[in-house]
This record gives sequence, structure tokens and C-alpha cells, in this order.
Amino acid sequence: MNCLDYGIPQSRKRLVLFASIFGKINLIAPTHNPDTYQTVRQTIENLEPLSAGQASPIDHLHRSSKLSALNLRRIRASKPGGTWRDWPQDLMAKCHIKKSGKTYPAVYGRMEWDKPSPTITTQCFGFGNGRFGHPEQDRAISLREAALLQTFPPTYQFVAPDEPVLFSLVGRLIGNAVPVKLGQVIAHSILNHIDLIKESL
Repeated sequence: MNCLDYGIPQSRKRLVLFASIFGKINLIAPTHNPDTYQTVRQTIENLEPLSAGQASPIDHLHRSSKLSALNLRRIRASKPGGTWRDWPQDLMAKCHIKKSGKTYPAVYGRMEWDKPSPTITTQCFGFGNGRFGHPEQDRAISLREAALLQTFPPTYQFVAPDEPVLFSLVGRLIGNAVPVKLGQVIAHSILNHIDLIKESL
């Protein structure tokens, strides 16, 4: 399944295996096409701005990880959709200068406002872990932004109000999750199958 076809603002493909003793289960028809794919802008643009290492006083999940001075310089030199290859050489990591590292451009990147996000992973809160830089602000996406790109409800809480928000823990919960809308698509497909069986009885 291509998540983009079902209104999930993220380039994410997943294999879903259906089985039923009554016959084939068909996926519900796609709800979106390339002209209507959901974008990063549509999903996270309205959240309050943050600096690297800052947390929202209103939403404790809308917090971004800190950046070293070097990575702050790197993200400022990064353009949406670009790669570390756009940087001046003094900002490049030693591994990227080596011949073996030049084939890995999908790190230290910024997302693009008007395209879907890359696949959200368990390390989505780190600028150096993929194309997880905010399109405009000099930081990686926040945990809340990652959750929204995974189609969790805007007020969904991953930890109790009195518990600390740990990036590694919450990032793992968000990145490993099946996007909520994908779960709904699967559920509707199964329900449609059951309804068709009932009609045939």
C-alpha cells in the first residue's frame, strides 16, 4: 500500500496481507492521487515556531531536539529538498568526503513544504538521521510534527502528563507506528469484506 494514496502526508509503502476463509479481501479504493497528495505544509505549517532545543509551553510534545553549533551551521546551509552536497566543504562530514560516503545523500536534509514528507522513522527527531529538517525553521521536526505526519490526532498523548517526554522513547513510538489513517483504511477494507459476505448469505 502506498500511504500517499490514502491521504497520509508521507512517502511510506507497506505490505499488508489479508486473509479470509470467505474469499479475497479488496482494499478500499484510493482516496487521493498525485494531484491531491497531502503535503508537509498542509499538515504542520500552523504549529507555533520553535528554535532548536525549544519546547512549546502549550503542547509538551511540540519540542525539538538540540543542535550542536556545527549542525546549526549545517541546517542554515541546507535548502528544502537539497542534500549535504549543497554545503561548503568545511561543513561536510568526513564520511561524506570519502568516496564510499558520497552515495548517501538522504541525510541532513530539509523537508519540502509542498511535497509529502519522507518516511517517518524512530529517529525522526534528529536532523542528521534523514530528511527530517524543518522546511523553514533551523531545527529538526518536533515530536508533534512527526506524530501529525503519521496522522495521529493533534492532541494525542504518548506519555502521561506528569511523565518526562524522552525523545528516544516517544520517537520510537511514533516512528514504529502504523499511520493511524492506514489502520483505518485496513479496518474499512475488512468491514467492507464482512458486509459483502453478509449480503451474499
